[in-house]
Amino acid sequence: MPSLKPVICASLLALTLAACSTAPAAPALDPVPPPAPRPDAKTQLEYGNPPPLRPGRY
Repeated sequence: MPSLKPVICASLLALTLAACSTAPAAPALDPVPPPAPRPDAKTQLEYGNPPPLRPGRY
């Protein structure tokens, strides 16, 4: 019968490697798109105010 200490060390090593090798969960997709960037003051002076945003599809 093998000694208990090497068996425990080997099992702990195997558990440690298994815990470190699992892939993290994929991040959830955000269904809301980020807001459109607002034009800065220089752009507004050069091109005037942008046209109003169109209403959403839904």
